[in-house]
Amino acid sequence: MAQRALTRRTPAPSLARAAVATSIAVVCGALAGAAASEFRRRGTTVEPIHPDRASALVTTGANSISRNPMYVGMAGLLLAHAVWRGSWVALAPVAGFVGVIDRLQIKAEESALGEKFGTEYADYLDATPRWLDRRSLPFTRP
Repeated sequence: MAQRALTRRTPAPSLARAAVATSIAVVCGALAGAAASEFRRRGTTVEPIHPDRASALVTTGANSISRNPMYVGMAGLLLAHAVWRGSWVALAPVAGFVGVIDRLQIKAEESALGEKFGTEYADYLDATPRWLDRRSLPFTRP
């Protein structure tokens, strides 16, 4: 909604812009969906408000490349919408989302998961980036 409010008069996307936006949305939606499916398969909560209710530490699948693939996916969907709208201004809500999630939500989740899973979680923190980095992506590994 913020992106639409900030970019009311944008032209329809070109075919190239629509293709890029759609590609980003598909990849990011798949990343978030795969992570959520893995959480459900392991029988643990996907509810971010209550990380203390986690019953398993999920470090496989999408969670092996990012500690927060669902948030990466959500940020990517916002990015895809900004590309679709064709506006640099539409990136402001993406930055706002990432900032709030990174500084508030993820900090609280990491604290709760650290208390619950101890050394196992500390090892996961050391091995896996919070968002994404070059080392975490399979096609960039030597």
